[in-house]
Amino acid sequence: MKRFYLLIFALCISAVAIAQTTINGTVLSESNEPLLGATVMLVKGKGTTTNVDGKYSFSYVADGEYVLKVSFIGYATQTKNVVVSGQETMAIDFVLAQNAEKLQAVEIIGRRETGYNNTVSYSATKSAAPVKEVPTTINFVTKELALDQAAFTLNDVVKNVSGVNQFSFYNDISIRGFRVAGQRNSGNLVNGMRAFTSFWSPQLIPHIERVEVIKGPASALFGNASPGGTINRVTKKPLREERQSITASVGSFNTFRTLADFTGPMTKDNTLLYRLNIGYENTDGFRDLQFGRNLVLAPSFSFLPTEDTRLNFDIVYQDSQGRLDRGQAVFGNGDLNSTPITKSLSAANDFLDEINLTATVSLQHNFTDNITFNSVYMRSSYDEDLLEHRTSNRFAALGDGGIDEESVAMRVFIRKRAWDNNSFNNYFNFDFDLGDVSNKLLVGHDYFQQELQPGGSQLEARSYLLQNGGATNVFNPDNIDDYVLDANGNPATNVGHFNLTSPTANGLRDMSDYVYRTRTFGQFLQRSHGVYLQNQAEFGDFKFLVGLRQEFFRDFINYNSETEETLEQRAFLPRLGLVYTLNENVNLYGTWVQGYQPQSAADIINPDAGGPFDPLVSELFEAGAKSDWFNGRLNASLAFYLLTQNGELYNADDAANPDRLVQIGEEEAKGFELDISGSITQNWSLVAGYAFNDAKFTESDDPAEIGRQKPNAPRHMANVWTKYILSEGRYKGLGFGLGYNYVAERFGSIVASNANPTEFPAYGLFDAALYYNLNKVQIQLNFNNVFNKTHWVGGYDFIRAFPGAPRNIMTTVSYIF
Repeated sequence: MKRFYLLIFALCISAVAIAQTTINGTVLSESNEPLLGATVMLVKGKGTTTNVDGKYSFSYVADGEYVLKVSFIGYATQTKNVVVSGQETMAIDFVLAQNAEKLQAVEIIGRRETGYNNTVSYSATKSAAPVKEVPTTINFVTKELALDQAAFTLNDVVKNVSGVNQFSFYNDISIRGFRVAGQRNSGNLVNGMRAFTSFWSPQLIPHIERVEVIKGPASALFGNASPGGTINRVTKKPLREERQSITASVGSFNTFRTLADFTGPMTKDNTLLYRLNIGYENTDGFRDLQFGRNLVLAPSFSFLPTEDTRLNFDIVYQDSQGRLDRGQAVFGNGDLNSTPITKSLSAANDFLDEINLTATVSLQHNFTDNITFNSVYMRSSYDEDLLEHRTSNRFAALGDGGIDEESVAMRVFIRKRAWDNNSFNNYFNFDFDLGDVSNKLLVGHDYFQQELQPGGSQLEARSYLLQNGGATNVFNPDNIDDYVLDANGNPATNVGHFNLTSPTANGLRDMSDYVYRTRTFGQFLQRSHGVYLQNQAEFGDFKFLVGLRQEFFRDFINYNSETEETLEQRAFLPRLGLVYTLNENVNLYGTWVQGYQPQSAADIINPDAGGPFDPLVSELFEAGAKSDWFNGRLNASLAFYLLTQNGELYNADDAANPDRLVQIGEEEAKGFELDISGSITQNWSLVAGYAFNDAKFTESDDPAEIGRQKPNAPRHMANVWTKYILSEGRYKGLGFGLGYNYVAERFGSIVASNANPTEFPAYGLFDAALYYNLNKVQIQLNFNNVFNKTHWVGGYDFIRAFPGAPRNIMTTVSYIF
């Protein structure tokens, strides 16, 4: 009897198996090119994407009637009716025709492109526009490139963009020789909105779809914008098809990472979509006593009640724990190799805890096919809890006025601060024709508010004890009677010096007998709002862009106190651009734009900085060409530019007041950039770039400044990364990656009066990778700095140098299901 039941069960299973079919096929373009990453939907919620050969497959399809739907950005969507009735295999191929697909006005639904290329920009014009038709330089680093390079932070990926380099370890980037740094609202955007970020911790990217670098002062659209450019991080948005992936990495410096990405519909009619990204990292880094414990949680929801209305809600929570690394200090003789690049100045009881929270609600509504309304609200907050032993930016002082070249003067900061940002942006897009001229008119208003919350305060223990019971960071031998002296006649320390030769200098420090100075950060509030107009007109082969913005700034210093002060500023910001279609593959463009920035909040609220300061004003002239090749898979751009700025702040090197700042006159950057990104073939990807940047001081009250190279502004930079995957034969799925990055020598000093600034040497780094794809699993091995080149990514001086990581290895396993 048991055998009978087993036989019946086996027959049932066989019948089910026989009734299920495999559907596969190939998706090609009209020029017979395989389309990588095309979306193929069988039923709602069940979909897949094509591989490098343009192939797709569905297994175990039950008998029935289906509608097979294929879509790909830039191509007309195609559907085919399919009847499954007991077949073993069905081959259904598609040939898609190119079209000018109408894109969503803002990025509420996720990006469908895959690979290293990105052809559409939403932020550069606040409307969906092909990058080729935007009269400014826009560079991208996609999530696919970041994964292939095992990147986890923004600093890891900027090396793929010409003219962009690290200024320091921190969230501190140089674009065309001008800084874009955290705790400023002038260069850091999230989904096109200004967000407050940490200055210290590089921004995490597990939840980022792509990083956009919009070159030049994009002030006409965003108001307060850095002259070098703006970095926009676009978060991953929900998709209509189900996709799940889990990635785990282990590697050098005791690094462990895990990532998860889940997306798909939450309802059968696809009106509610979700996406959840999770990222965690635990690493010790290569520097003594440094570590990182980083967590990212990023849920996103899209509600699509009708074809004309779309609503998106994003949350990004980032929790970073570690120690603040002020860089490598070397001996006073200036030999960068006199101390190990691993040596930090932290104490074992130091810590830095930071929390970033960003929430965004965005609405898009189409009143008609030609009138679209967008409304976006973002709230971002940042909390900093810090204890650090750091230098006084000087070597240890001796009583005779000399220095101990092997010891560094130290001080202590204990600080807590919290900031809140609110951004609200509303704009209309109108599409209309006037005769033979097609127009896209943008009309908008945005509001921004940044506030330093009550309670922001700092305890500082300075370096040397004074006879009056206080402490100071500077020893002046001319006033030696003002200081407490030790038995050797040297100034007695409040915070002990850091001996660069001591193997125990990083130990626990007894802080109980330090003399502290209390500093309270008065509440600070900055508000700004702008009204802007922009029209993109197309006439024949010409496209014209005209943008105008009127910006209003108001700063409240010592907000909500008896000493409250108000500072008001206004700026009128124009933007002009022209694009000419030379042929099917090449567009020529030119642009002129002016920029404006109030000085940063940190400088305004610092009573020792020496303000008030004039705002930063800038101007850009740029011309170039953009092209696409191989059926749009590979993009290239060439840009020539002249960029000027007035009003930058630099440290005055004032012995009596280390925080005092001064404004230098005009700075100028001129040069050219070449960028290439995309795929040469379906299985051969490439990113490459070169930048020549002559960035100098051209006006100054000090004649010695004129003609000097700007800090951390290399004249030459080059980058290349290429990946090739074998698509046929015995070793199908095996791949190779190879990269090289070159950065020329740079001045590192940020002290305006320093006649002999520190110079950091040029370097060239090789990276490599191995990949193996097996169905839904990818295994990769990344080798960074293959030849173990000692180098410095940036720095300020010989006490604050920022070395790059030595050779390291990362093993990653990714599973898509």
